[in-house]
Amino acid sequence: MRGTEAFQELLPLLKDEPVVHANGFICRESFTLKDREANFYMIGSMGLASSIGLGVALCKPDRKVIVLDGDGNVLMAMGTLAMIAAQAPKNLVHVVIDNEVYESTGSQRSLSNRVPLELVAKSSGYREALRVNRKEEIKPAFEKLMNSEGPSFLLIKVEPCFDPKTGRVTHTPEEITNRFMNSLRRP
Repeated sequence: MRGTEAFQELLPLLKDEPVVHANGFICRESFTLKDREANFYMIGSMGLASSIGLGVALCKPDRKVIVLDGDGNVLMAMGTLAMIAAQAPKNLVHVVIDNEVYESTGSQRSLSNRVPLELVAKSSGYREALRVNRKEEIKPAFEKLMNSEGPSFLLIKVEPCFDPKTGRVTHTPEEITNRFMNSLRRP
């Protein structure tokens, strides 16, 4: 499955949940397909989406919080998996698009072809950790985790094939922050 296909399956499932996006093609693809106020796009800060998502989940325990991450980002900040597991926010769903490369910087190989990140998350203490390989599996897996206590982890395996012509996020960092903060104030 292509990364764009995974996004086309996943993004329509979002409602009003806050979603913290990893940098690179993760935020670019999401911005292009479904920009919304409740999206927080990381611009140039690799590996921090899961930390920010954890903070949002702890501050908003009454709302499901989604982190939309990439394999390279998770590998860069693996300690955050342990921190999330230790804090155990019941409302956090951590989705990882795993294409086994650092695609936005030239497709250098990541280690995720040898390190099964869903098993790392599970062994770190995530309540549930699932892996899907086909687009038909995304919706049932995501819905299962959204209806379960977290923290939970969904790894979506994709081919490295994002379109380099995909536009960049055009909101300024200040606009991204203000939009996101406004969306968090709503019930």
